[in-house]
Amino acid sequence: MQLLDTRVPAVLLRIDRNPFHHGTLGAVRSLGRAGVEVHVVADSTGSPVSRSRFLREMHPPPPPGSSPHEIAVVLRRVATRIARPAVLIPMDDASAVAVSRMRGELAPSYLLPAGPGALPEHVADKAGLAAVCASLDIAHPVTLVPDSPAQAADATWRLGLPLVAKWSRPWLVPAGSALHSTVLVTSAQQARELYRRTEEAGSPLLLQAYLPPGPNRDWFFHGYADRSGVVRAGGPGRKQRAWPSGAGLTAVGCWTANPQVQALAERLTSELGYRGIFDLDFRRCGTTGLYHLLDFNPRPGAQFRLFSDSAGLDVVRALHLDLTHRPLPEAAPLVGRSFVVENYAPLAALRPAPRGRELAWHAADDPAPGRAMWTLWCRHVSRRLRERLRAAPSVPAPTRVVRQTAASPLTDDKKASSC
Repeated sequence: MQLLDTRVPAVLLRIDRNPFHHGTLGAVRSLGRAGVEVHVVADSTGSPVSRSRFLREMHPPPPPGSSPHEIAVVLRRVATRIARPAVLIPMDDASAVAVSRMRGELAPSYLLPAGPGALPEHVADKAGLAAVCASLDIAHPVTLVPDSPAQAADATWRLGLPLVAKWSRPWLVPAGSALHSTVLVTSAQQARELYRRTEEAGSPLLLQAYLPPGPNRDWFFHGYADRSGVVRAGGPGRKQRAWPSGAGLTAVGCWTANPQVQALAERLTSELGYRGIFDLDFRRCGTTGLYHLLDFNPRPGAQFRLFSDSAGLDVVRALHLDLTHRPLPEAAPLVGRSFVVENYAPLAALRPAPRGRELAWHAADDPAPGRAMWTLWCRHVSRRLRERLRAAPSVPAPTRVVRQTAASPLTDDKKASSC
C-alpha cells in the first residue's frame, strides 16, 4: 500500500513573493515523490519551484495586500479547477492567518486541521505570542510596546542597546516600503523614527531585549500536532549557520536531540490546543541557560525537510496522512542529519555528511530547480551590488536586519536583559 492517499491532491499557498523560498520546493518534492498531485498558488515569476518535475500546476496568487476573503476567492477558483477536495497547506504566515480566518468557507473544498480558528493568527502575532509566553510561563526576552516616539526612545534606556524592534504583524508590512519585519536598533533616535512609521507598517511596534547569539544558542523545532494533539514527525534542530550571520534564516542546520526543546514544544502546543504544522524558534540565554521562545510560525518552516525520518515521514506528509485518515508510521529519528541552503552556504554543501544531508535546491531526481536557482541568484547578487555601488556616496550604512523574532511578553524579566 502506498504511504499517502494519492487520490487526494495538495495545494500549497504562499502569498509572500520571495522567489528563494526553498520550503515551498521542499513541500512540492516531498508530496510529489509520494505520488500526490501537487498544485502551488504563488508567484511563478522566475521561481525555481515552477521548474520542478513534481509540480502539477502553478496558479496565480492573490494580489499583495489581499484580504482573507479575496484570498478565499482565489482558492475556491483553484478548487473548481481541481474538482475534488484537496489538502491545503499555507507556506507563510499571511497564508496561515487568512486560511484560519476563512476555514468555514474553505472547508467544503479543502481538508484542514481542526482547532481554535483564531489561534494561528494569535501565535503569529508577535504581541499575541508575548502574551502566550507570559500566561504559560515560557521564557522570553523582555518586550515593551511603546505608544509614542518618546516611549520608544525611553525603551532604549530600559532595555539597553542594542535592542530588537519588530512589527507585531509582519505580514502586513507593505512590499517595497523599505521596512523590515525585524531590525537591530542601536540608538534612541532610530527607535523614535521606527515608531513614526507604525501606521505605514500596519501593526504596533514592539521593542525587545536583545539576546546575543553564540555557539549552540539558536534552536528550532518543527512538528505536526495531529487530530488528538500528539506531536508527530519533526524534531529539534540546531542552527549551525545563519544568513545573515548570527541573526538570519537557517543556512546550515542539524537534527540534534534536545529533550528540553522537545518538552517545551509539546507543552506549548498541548496547552494551546494547537492542531497542524508548526515551526518554533528558540534562543538559549548564555547566562541562565533558559530557552527563550522567539517565534511561533503556524506553518512549515523553510528547513522542514531536515526532519525526514527513517520512514520518510516529515511534517507535510504527516499532515496529509492525518487529514486523509491514514495511520502515521512509527519510525526512528535520523539524529545528525543536516540541511544546507546552497546559495547561502555553498562550501557546507560540498563537505562530507556521514549521517545524511538534505540540500534546499539540488536534487538528483529533480535537477531543474537547482539550476534555475543559481541563474536567479547570480542576477539577484549582481543587481544588489550595482544598487549598493550607486547608493554608496550618499546613503548611510543600511539598517541591520535580524531574525530574532518578537516572541516575548509585556512583563519585565530581568534575567532576559542580561543574557
